[in-house]
Order: sequence, then structure tokens, then C-alpha cells
Amino acid sequence: MSSKGKRFPRFKVALAFPAVVFLCLFFFLAGLFGSIIISQDLTRIGSRHTSLKSLEEEKDGGAMSHGETGESWVRSVPFQILSWRPRTFYFPGFATSAQCQSIIEMARSSMKPSTLALRKGETAESTKGIRTSSGTFISAADDRTGTLDYIERKIAKATRIPKSHGEAFNILRYEVGQRYVSHYDAFNPAEYGPQKSQRVASFLLYLSDVEEGGETMFPYENGLNTRMAYDYKSCMGLKIKPRQGDGLLFYSLFPNGTIDKTSLHGSCPVIKGGKWVATKWIRDQVLDD
Repeated sequence: MSSKGKRFPRFKVALAFPAVVFLCLFFFLAGLFGSIIISQDLTRIGSRHTSLKSLEEEKDGGAMSHGETGESWVRSVPFQILSWRPRTFYFPGFATSAQCQSIIEMARSSMKPSTLALRKGETAESTKGIRTSSGTFISAADDRTGTLDYIERKIAKATRIPKSHGEAFNILRYEVGQRYVSHYDAFNPAEYGPQKSQRVASFLLYLSDVEEGGETMFPYENGLNTRMAYDYKSCMGLKIKPRQGDGLLFYSLFPNGTIDKTSLHGSCPVIKGGKWVATKWIRDQVLDD
């Protein structure tokens, strides 16, 4: 074999060695880059499940100067947009389990059969079966624990509407088979007569889990069923399952003050377990104390 033939394998090894080094370096960098991305994704996922917290800035931090009625800290209240028709927003972990239980115990001894605002010509007898829950009204001023005041102020931050526009909390209990047939929270003047103020929005704080049933439902989501005869007792459309501590906000009026027809909503019958909820109706006018 010639001397050229003996040197040829060494030449191939010399070429292969840099290629091996390059491949090793490539896979090392790829692994490092991938681990960074995974770490970032895990951080994002973890942040989604953190409980609601006040983000207080350092004394010399980035908080803006504020007016007399403002606050000196930045607050984060996470939410999810469930629908634009109707405008419906979901607030996970809005209240703690202890806060929810405190509200239930506060209301338990004063529960009475829920009533309805009657249209012209309606009577309590003719509307029997539409709303079968029991409930009571409690003002934050009547709560010595301060729980309702805290929740009320948090709702004001979430809605951007001052708490002076909110009605007293309506604490409701639904037992097996109980429901609230589809209805509007806003009062149509043609049906209820002239209104001094109108309900702009509703905030529901779920005080308990429900084993089965009890969903809050919007049958007219995105115009569904608006052009056909709709059975108001049906449970269909956009449905939100109650989970203790979570909040649901929806608007009954458009920005121009007219009633949003897709804000029709109801409470599906409870099939198993029980349902507790605290409802805060928010008006377009400041309410008298």
C-alpha cells in the first residue's frame, strides 16, 4: 500500500473530529435553550394559579402619585373573558374559603323564600316557581367582621364602579331542585315602569361548590335562540359551574345605557348538593345610604 493510502484514514479522522465537537456543542446549546423555555413556561403556568395578592410597591418603587380618593399600591385582580355577548368575566379565587364560610354563617339564620320584582299585572301567585331559592339581604355596614366590606371594595376595583353604586348583598341558597328561571337583572321601563336608576352590572360570588347542577347560564350567548321561541326553563347556552371563592361579573347594559338582550340569564336546577352565592347588583346612580 502506498504512503498516500496510509495517510488517508488519518485525514478522515481529522475531518470527523471537528464535526463531532460541533454536534456535541449544538445539542448542548439546544438542550440549554429548551430548558430555559420550559422553565419560563412553568413560571407562567405557576403564575396563573397563584392566589390573588396585592402587589405593594417599595417605598421608592414605581407606584404613581394618586389623588385623595386613590390608593398608594398596585393591585392585581386576575380575570378571564368568558364572552363579549353578553360581556361576562370570570374571577378565579376572588375570595378565600374562610371568607365564603363567614358569609354563609352570617346569613344562615335569616334566610327566607326569595321574592321577585313584579311586572305590571303580575302577582306572587302567578310567578310562583320562577325563583325557588331562599335568601336574605346583608349590608357591609351590618357585618362586624369586615368581610363584606373587603369583598365590596374588591368588587369596586374589579368593576371600576365605586361601591356607593352597589346594592346590599343578596345571599342566596339553592337546595336540590331549586332554580331561577331565565330573567334580566335590568328593569325594562316598558314592563316595570320608570326607573330612578338602572342595574348596570351584576357580580356573583360563589360561596360554595356544587356537586352537580346549579350552573349560571346565559341562553342567548352571541344571539343564540333570540330568533326562536325559547323555553325559559331550559338550561342551555354559556354555563358557568360554581366553585367556592370564584366570582362572575356580567353587564346588563350597553355603554349607551340600553339593555343588552343577551344578558338574559338564570340558575340551572341543583341536582346534587347545595349552592350558596352572594349577589351584588350595581347601579348607574349613587344609592342613598
